[in-house]
Amino acid sequence: MNKNIFRMLASTLAVSMAMFLSGAAYAATAGQVTHLSGTLSVKKADGASKLLAVKSDVQEGDLLTTEAGTYARVKFVDGGEIVLRPGSQLKVASYKFNETQPQNDNVFFSLLKGGLRAVTGLIGKRNHDAVSFSTATATIGIRGTHFGALLCKEEHDCDDVPTVSGKRPGIGLHVDVADGAVLVRNRHGELLIVAGKFGHVRDADTPPENVSPEDGVQVTMPTTISQNNTSGLCQQQ
Repeated sequence: MNKNIFRMLASTLAVSMAMFLSGAAYAATAGQVTHLSGTLSVKKADGASKLLAVKSDVQEGDLLTTEAGTYARVKFVDGGEIVLRPGSQLKVASYKFNETQPQNDNVFFSLLKGGLRAVTGLIGKRNHDAVSFSTATATIGIRGTHFGALLCKEEHDCDDVPTVSGKRPGIGLHVDVADGAVLVRNRHGELLIVAGKFGHVRDADTPPENVSPEDGVQVTMPTTISQNNTSGLCQQQ
């Protein structure tokens, strides 16, 4: 009887350890919040929700949401960075990174609403095809880059975003590239956008198109977010 009990306990312990290790691997840290100017919340892969702060971890499967007036900057473990505008939602759908195994790199973000600026980390520099951003209108593939993306799903979604022309951004996905290049693609076509250029995709049934600098939309961030201060706490914008 004692032997049977021992076997049962050993078996239960082994299963528990396997579940723990599996959960730990899934919940591995993908990045960390470094700057924040308001309210940033996260919905975890298991459905739990909570508020994040400076130095909070960001994990694979997280859905990040910035409230009105909130800018949030996240630095990922490969050195890449993303800054979210107010009223944005970004899902870290996949984040696989091992510095010694580049063949297994896989990073996939989904921009559900709002805007961001992103700077490529080690993954994007050594394996361009391993990093991509999806939106409702098109997918953005990176080519070692620093770019901005703004998704305006409704007519007045982006009224507060400044433009060179003074006109509010139109419906669709707006892309600007500061360094490198991005490949914007949907089922109707693809467009390579290089540094200094702009692109627009109205909807999933419209091919990506070039936009003149006068009509382009550049996603900008306040200096309090872009500065590398020690606290990471920023004044409300």
